[in-house]
Amino acid sequence: MYLDRMLSNDVAALAPGESCEALLLTPKARVIAPMRVVRRAPDDFLLVTEPGLGETLKSELVRMRFAAKAEIETEEHRSYVLLGASDGGIRNDEYGIPAVEVLDRDLPGDAREASEEELERLRIAAATPRFGAEIDERVLPAEAGLDERAISFTKGCFPGQEPVARLHYRGHANRRLRVLEVERVDPGTELLWRGKVVGRVTSAVPGLALGYVRTEVPDDALIELAHGGIARMRPA
Repeated sequence: MYLDRMLSNDVAALAPGESCEALLLTPKARVIAPMRVVRRAPDDFLLVTEPGLGETLKSELVRMRFAAKAEIETEEHRSYVLLGASDGGIRNDEYGIPAVEVLDRDLPGDAREASEEELERLRIAAATPRFGAEIDERVLPAEAGLDERAISFTKGCFPGQEPVARLHYRGHANRRLRVLEVERVDPGTELLWRGKVVGRVTSAVPGLALGYVRTEVPDDALIELAHGGIARMRPA
């Protein structure tokens, strides 16, 4: 199956109605697009990616299709994420609580719209990386924790598989995405330990942040912020 050869997870093993997280990677294992793959029928898959990445995902899959017999088209849908639900939509694991993404249906009458800060706080607490914040062309999947949720190490080959497998079996990432407890900080702030820069903040809300921290920093270390203040890492 063409799609299974292109993506990082075992999408061929999905039954109709099931879904999984997956990545489209470059040959050097840099992330082109994260997504959730939904198998709607034996030969019909929906790839749900982040806003603005739909055309990128389509163009890359078309470019690498070669002689494979696969139709690749973009679709437009209205959607909302229903927190606290486990069925009635596409599974969503971004917020650390049961949630589903519902397509092309109206909101339930008793639903309360969460604020952007509420959603961002849930995402940060769940250590969920977001493209453009925690994920860009410089980040390897293992650094962002995506190897644990979006990669199969038992399926066949896919672009980027060799460096992903080599790091998984023979080495370790030099930095990892960590949840930080901090009073207030801005994205981009450098993190210091023993006088050396050991990471940077990528996303933040009052009291909580996400950031990349070098793996040699102990979990109980007090991390200094470049512009003043202290951060503590939550247990991984």
